[in-house]
Parts: sequence; C-alpha cells; structure tokens
Amino acid sequence: MMTMALTFIHALREMLPYRYTVAFAYCFGNPRLGPGPIIIGAGPSGLAAAACLAELGVPSTVLEKSSCVASLWRHRTYDRLKLHLPKRFCELPLMGFPAGFPKYPTKHQFVAYMESYAAAFGIAPRFGAEVVRAERDAPAGAWRVTTRRAAAGPGPGAEEEEEELVSRWVVVATGENAEPVGAEVISGIERFAGRVVHTSAYKTGAEFSGQKVLVVGCGNSGMEVSLDLCRHNAKPSMVVRNSVHVLPREMLGMSTFGVAMALLKWLPVRVVDRLLLAATHMILGDTGRLGLRRPKTGPIELKNLTGKTPVLDVGALDQIKSGNITVVGGVKEIMKGGAKLVDGREEKYDAIILATGYKSNVPSWLKDADEHFTKEGIPKTPFPSGWKGTRAVLRRLHPPRPPRHVLRCRQHRQRHLPAMDGAERSFDPAPPPL
Repeated sequence: MMTMALTFIHALREMLPYRYTVAFAYCFGNPRLGPGPIIIGAGPSGLAAAACLAELGVPSTVLEKSSCVASLWRHRTYDRLKLHLPKRFCELPLMGFPAGFPKYPTKHQFVAYMESYAAAFGIAPRFGAEVVRAERDAPAGAWRVTTRRAAAGPGPGAEEEEEELVSRWVVVATGENAEPVGAEVISGIERFAGRVVHTSAYKTGAEFSGQKVLVVGCGNSGMEVSLDLCRHNAKPSMVVRNSVHVLPREMLGMSTFGVAMALLKWLPVRVVDRLLLAATHMILGDTGRLGLRRPKTGPIELKNLTGKTPVLDVGALDQIKSGNITVVGGVKEIMKGGAKLVDGREEKYDAIILATGYKSNVPSWLKDADEHFTKEGIPKTPFPSGWKGTRAVLRRLHPPRPPRHVLRCRQHRQRHLPAMDGAERSFDPAPPPL
C-alpha cells in the first residue's frame, strides 16, 4: 500500500530561485495572496511538502478533511498491515524512521512516525476542512480554494460553513486512495443477506472465523485479507477477474523493489521487467497455474502506464497452493445466500469482503482538472516529468535527494526523534463513516 513519500524540493528550486532573500518574505507573506502554498491533504505527501517548505522558512497551509494526520493508515487499514516496502524506501525527507523500528514497520508504528514528523516540523493542519472547490482566478494570478466544515453548535444537525483561501500555489497531496470503490462494482449485491464489508472497514479475520467468505479483488489488500482470513480459520475464496502481476516481496534477502530501483539506474524498463519476471518464475513458479494470469505488459511498465501496482506476496501464494485460499475466475451475480460464478457454478457464502480498491477524488473538486489529471484522478504526465503542473498547481512528487544543508538537518532530527521503538499506540478502532 505504501508508495514512496512525496516531497517539494524540486518545486521550491523553481518557485524560490533566491530562497534566502527578502523578496521571498514578500512573495509568500503577501496578505492579498495568503501565507504561502495551500497543501491539500495531510498524508505522507502533504506532510513531506509542508516539512520541506518549513525547513526553507516558507509558511504553508495544510488542509485535511479528517481529524488527524495519515487518516487512511489510522482508520481504514486492517490490523495486520505492515509496510510492503522496507522502511528506507518509505521514510519522509529530513527525518528517517527510528533505528529500532523493524524492516517492515507496522501500521501503528507508521502512524506514530507520521505524528512525530508533523510535530518535529511544527505542521499543524486545519483538520475537518474538506476542500469542495479549487479554481484558478486568472486575473488575480491566484488559486481560490473553498473548504467546508461543520459549524460549532449542539447536535449532529449543525449547519456547515464555508471558507475561501487564496494562494499563488496549490499542492494536490490527496493521493490515489481518497475514496473506496465499493458495492457498485458487483451486480445484485444488494440482495445478499450476509455481511458485506469493504477492506477500508475490515480489521481482523477473527470476526469471520469458521465462515465461508468471498473476497472480491486480488490486489495487495485482497491477497493479504485472504491470508488473514486463513490464519483465523475462515474459508476465503478470492475473485480474480483480471490478469495480475504477483512478485515476491524479497529476492535472496533483498527487497524486490530495491532490486528493481537499482537495475533501473542502468537498464531500460522493459529489460528490468524481463529480469524481474524471470527471477519471480524461479522463486514462485508459474502463477498462471494457480489462476493468476500475468498481464502481457511487465510490472514496472504497467505501473507507469496505468498506475496498477504489482502484488508483493507475503504468504498468500502458499495458502493458494495448499488449497486454503480458493481462486475463482469471476462473479456473474450475487444472490441472497451466495454467488453465481462466471463458470456457471453457484456457491454459498456467509460474508463478502470488497477488496475493490480506492479512487482519487481530485476531479470532483479541482476545476479544469482534466488539464492535469485523467478522469480517474491520476496525473497525466508520468514520473519523473510530471511532478510540476502548470498555472501553479503541483501534483504528487517523488522524493529527490535533498541538498546538503537539508541532509545536515536530517541528522539533527534523527538524534532528537522521540523514542518510538515498538510503538503500538492505542487507536480508536472504529473507522469513520464512508
């Protein structure tokens, strides 16, 4: 689930060519345009952008719809979740993970790290501020961002109030997983008499012990939820409608992602894809025999073209091979007590878990979004050329290497980072309403 954190340093080099002069103070402190860039989203990307700006003395305003930082990780993830990539690939700029954290931190450790990161850089997002509109005011040379929040008052029926903020720059840091894709993807699901849960509300397989469960989706979440169900004595069937790349999380003790990144420094994408698939075949065997057909396009090229992330296996394949997880080719329709499959069989199920993923909500609030994003909310220009938009709208940014004065700051932050080794804080287990 975790991609590399996103930063703002390259953008600053163009926005602030003389970042230590009085001209910057005027540029970012202009009362007419507001105090610096507006950053929409307080997840890893938004926090990274705000921290890099703060380190250069540039104020920013971070808007967050929920009541906390990293809300997706805190509220909409299952209990067993860990980073799928080693921590060194997932740390944010200027402050790494505590040395005592494991190679693959748990979700609670990651949330604790996010909180400490925000505190270390003095980032105080405006929580409960849902962005409902962001549009360019060309005559003013600025962006107008409208937020909505519940006005103070007794009872749940309190009126909502809107506020407009103005800035020369807008940073879109809402990610690709803003809203769940749910029941609308399956015909007849409203007839099902059992429990239907999206993975955003799934916590543990203990709730389904002894039950026959249909898991719709075979991405990283679908695979890991199916594995979790197995370990809690449930009987999962996983729907695999499309082709999917499954890779081992590690190769010979090295991160598959790290191996790929190292090879990409020297070899073309398609060559790296061939090498990865050859190594994967030796480690995992022919996944097609398990009902997991591979796409014709390689895993890295496919990610670049469509945004579809390959699955990193953490044990689900062994359960499929042993028969503890059943792979089904597709669902024709849902019935009251189960499902009719595309091969004509009818199976009974006690529960359905929708591992159908998420979608970006950018097109719903960013006016003229089609200039920068697809209709799915994915940046049109692929990395690394697409970090900067036009008309002062900035998209998700992959982290470049910080300059030397920033690296010195990283060492200072690491020495003064609060101890979080083994942090398993108590979080509210109830997910927010979807």
